[in-house]
Amino acid sequence: MGLFSSSTNSIPEVLQVPRHIAVIMDGNGRWAKKRFLPRIAGHKVGVETVRTMIKHCVDIGVEYLTLFAFSSENWRRPPEEVSFLMGLFMEALKKEVTKLHKNNVRFMMIGDRTRFNDALCAEILAAEHLTAKNSGLTLTIAANYGGRWDLLQAVNAMQKANPNLIGCYTEEHLTPHLSMYFAPEPDLFIRTGGEKRISNFLLWQLAYSELYFTDTLWPDFDDDAFKLAIQSYQQRERRFGRTSEQLANT
Repeated sequence: MGLFSSSTNSIPEVLQVPRHIAVIMDGNGRWAKKRFLPRIAGHKVGVETVRTMIKHCVDIGVEYLTLFAFSSENWRRPPEEVSFLMGLFMEALKKEVTKLHKNNVRFMMIGDRTRFNDALCAEILAAEHLTAKNSGLTLTIAANYGGRWDLLQAVNAMQKANPNLIGCYTEEHLTPHLSMYFAPEPDLFIRTGGEKRISNFLLWQLAYSELYFTDTLWPDFDDDAFKLAIQSYQQRERRFGRTSEQLANT
């Protein structure tokens, strides 16, 4: 897996279809509450939406899809909900990875795995190993992930790898140690559920991403909702520090 340049160091190619989409899948609990169901029912339906989202991305030619499944702050939720989410993650891995592999999808996971039990860690490693050579969509699940954690662990790793460069580090020294070293920066960031913040997700990588917020709850994020997000992206002028006049002359 090669390294990708930073949008602050070079101007990425702008395509009609975003090469990389990152998503905060918000609103499962509220979706269930509106239907007088327990929150876990919303999480179950949310897994179905993940399947749909993967299909949409494959159909239009998206190369990377990164989904924020569980943040480092989500451990603050009720213990029974956290336990259910861990079990749902394990169940989804067992059921879905073979299908992903058959469809040439590469599975990756980013985040701090030290709080996961041995069985879950083993399933994650097995899924990554099985799909490692697939050349289609790269599906990355961010679990027990936080953007600040990512930056701190990358800085620590960078210092260990370059002990003689203290005070002289560059982006090129840091980039190989970030969790998303294997993917280009997201072109499009989507957050469902109505909140308008990035919630400690990919803090470094979202520097020049186009941000799209929708009130649609994640379980309701269907084909039409996805098309609206893509249409919004296609109407953006991606300047990367340049002027509109400069873009017109390229």
